[in-house]
Amino acid sequence: MSRTEGADTSPFETVSDTDIETSRTTRYRKFLENHIVVPLKIFLGDWRGIVGTVIVSMYVFMGTIGVLIFERPSPNEGSPNSPPFETMALPLGTDALGQDIFRSLIFATPTMLLMILSGGVFAIFVASIVGISAGYKGGRMDSFLMGLSDMMIALPGLPLVMVITTIFAPRSAILVGILLAINQWAGLARTLRAQVLTLRDESFVEAARVMGIPTYRIIIDDIVPGLMPYILISFVNAARAVIFGSVALYFLGVLPFSNFNWGVMMNIANDQGNALVIPAYRHTILFPMLAIVGLSMGLVLIAQAADRLFNVRLRSRHDSDT
Repeated sequence: MSRTEGADTSPFETVSDTDIETSRTTRYRKFLENHIVVPLKIFLGDWRGIVGTVIVSMYVFMGTIGVLIFERPSPNEGSPNSPPFETMALPLGTDALGQDIFRSLIFATPTMLLMILSGGVFAIFVASIVGISAGYKGGRMDSFLMGLSDMMIALPGLPLVMVITTIFAPRSAILVGILLAINQWAGLARTLRAQVLTLRDESFVEAARVMGIPTYRIIIDDIVPGLMPYILISFVNAARAVIFGSVALYFLGVLPFSNFNWGVMMNIANDQGNALVIPAYRHTILFPMLAIVGLSMGLVLIAQAADRLFNVRLRSRHDSDT
């Protein structure tokens, strides 16, 4: 038998390209099933997830597509403080400046979304780094980081933000969101530390450590998934704090009116239209308040439904069904 024939029948023959492609396809299919299909089934199986997603999507649509469809409101489009539902041209009436309230709500949304996103991401980012580092490393790092967290928790939130914003007078929506969430991370950091202290002694973490897996991979693959319910809930809490804080500071006139948002609308309604005094003008302050409540409710519903994604028993039930 020739050397060529022996090579063709060798038991150590290289796997064909077809087998490699099939293996890749299987891995991709499992990844999509575990990380997209199953989470979507769980999330959409809860009515809170569906309703919350619809509500938040409406606000995102208003802040992205809505500002492209409608014209920016301008003063004297109608008589000041005209009541709602009198004409389709001004469906929600006008404010004290004669601006269309409906279009004002739309053009105030992008600024609110920027503040919410920047403040929520900032709070979660800092809290995750501080809490996970303190819980996993322990020792002096734990003492220092938790002491810093306790100091931030002890500081009064809104008065601290009022002092900082008065001194710096931020005009960027992103910077305003970060300043409003400047001490929102401390409570979450303590919660994450407590959870990490429990998770780091689990058998699967110990096994990964014995196998020589790098620390960052252990944290990403084994620690962080167990912390996601707390992170999601805390993101919603930070986002709601940014919403309420920004509206309050703009309403009180503490922040400069460098961007248009729901707090500015409420300030105009109260200072120039006396909406809190004159019952006929209260719609000018009521509609921005309803917008605030609607967005807050949508975020809460999404967080409650997303908590089911990390329920181990529920995930196992879906995996067995599939």
